[in-house]
Order: sequence, then C-alpha cells, then structure tokens
Amino acid sequence: MTTVGEFMTTRLVTMDANDTLTAAAQEMRDSAIGDVIVTDGDDVIGIVTDRDITVRAVAEQMDPATTPLKRVTTSDVVTVSQYDDAVAAADLMRTYGVRRLPVIEDGRLIGLVSIGDLAVEREPQSVLADISADDPNN
Repeated sequence: MTTVGEFMTTRLVTMDANDTLTAAAQEMRDSAIGDVIVTDGDDVIGIVTDRDITVRAVAEQMDPATTPLKRVTTSDVVTVSQYDDAVAAADLMRTYGVRRLPVIEDGRLIGLVSIGDLAVEREPQSVLADISADDPNN
C-alpha cells in the first residue's frame, strides 16, 4: 500500500484569511503554484486556487487589491492523513470533486496532495503525470 505521506508536497504556502487576493495571486506567481492554504492562526480554514480568484472574484468584479481571501475561500475542505492509502485519497478526490487535499496530522497542516501528485505516483506514464512532473511554464 502506498500512503499519502510517501508523495505529498511539504513545501506549502499558507496565507491569512485577511490577506488580499492580489497578495495571493502574487504569491502563487512567485512560487509557481496554483493554490494557497488559508489559515486563521494555526487553524486551516480553507483553500484558494488561482481559478477561485478568477471565477469567484474577478468575474464578480470584486477588487482584488482590497478583497480578503476569506471572501472566496473554499471552506469545506476534505483532508487526509499522511498514513491514508493513496487509492483512498484518489477516491475522496473523485467523490468530492476536488483536485487538492490538505494533509493534517494532530490538527496541524503538514502537507498537500494534488491530483497531479497522485498521477505521478500511480500512473507515471499518463499525460497528467507528464504535465505535473514538468517544470512550470509561467
């Protein structure tokens, strides 16, 4: 059995719920990532993706320079443990229609597993794995 902890990402970017969408977009650009974990102190309260900023904020004409992340945060986040089976994690993604799962241990954020991580681990010859393993092009 392959566990989530064997291939999860541990280089995480977290931001406070009151940080702006612009700050998050700049962080995503600078870190070549597509999401930030939104926190309130040490508590994970959700996740914001580049798509959330575009579809939930910009398309709704929210001002990215003043709108806090908490306005567009997906807060009903499904999480996993580093000891969970990779297949079970993939099943959770399928069931809930999500592409990323924060990895929580003892109430603390320790990693993130994405659909791309799963593809690289489980189906290394797939197109998604090839794209996910490549360096970012932005």
